[in-house]
Amino acid sequence: MFIKKMIVFLSVILLSFVEVVASQEPSDTVKEKKIYSVGEKIYQKMCNQDIDLKKYLSQDEMKNAIKNDNLCKPLSEQHFEALSLYLWEVKRVSWHVESEKTIVVNKDEKCPVCGMFVYKYPKWVAQIFYEKNHLSFDGVKDLMKHYFKEKQAGEEILVTDYYSQKAIDAKKAYFVLGSDAYGPMGAELIPFENESDAKTFYMDHQGKKIVLFKDITPKDVFKLDE
Repeated sequence: MFIKKMIVFLSVILLSFVEVVASQEPSDTVKEKKIYSVGEKIYQKMCNQDIDLKKYLSQDEMKNAIKNDNLCKPLSEQHFEALSLYLWEVKRVSWHVESEKTIVVNKDEKCPVCGMFVYKYPKWVAQIFYEKNHLSFDGVKDLMKHYFKEKQAGEEILVTDYYSQKAIDAKKAYFVLGSDAYGPMGAELIPFENESDAKTFYMDHQGKKIVLFKDITPKDVFKLDE
């Protein structure tokens, strides 16, 4: 009986020890979290909130841009390092994760074709990225109107898959024209990552044809407004 009690007692002690150890974070992790927190506060209070992190290929390039372009108010070296770590290791990573799922749009972005605020229509949003900036649209139709007018392909063009709502590469997507599905600006080109999804939608929504990005013509686009 005594032995059983001792075993139970020792087990409780061991379990308590394991829980305490598990709850303690390494000092390096704690320090990192504190630095990130400081960096976030500096960014919110001292910096331009539109710093475009996807423009930079390295942390040094980002740091040089912040200094040379006056993207933040003057900072001490210590605060500047905390800011840089937060932007590069937290905010930039967060942006990449988010951008793999959906297209990210700021609340002040307007479609350059129709003038509507794009963030109100996340199901339809599309974007063209240029070397130094990007433009957001409230649908593929307006994006294509801009594309044909400006005759600039851009470095990257993203559209929103109708079913999954993921951000997908427009140049690899399939588009259904002439369906009974309407976007913010009426009849639309409906994008899909997979041809099988495009065919399913085409049959379910009385589509007229399925085309690849390279095969879309100005006539296809402007006919949607008729």
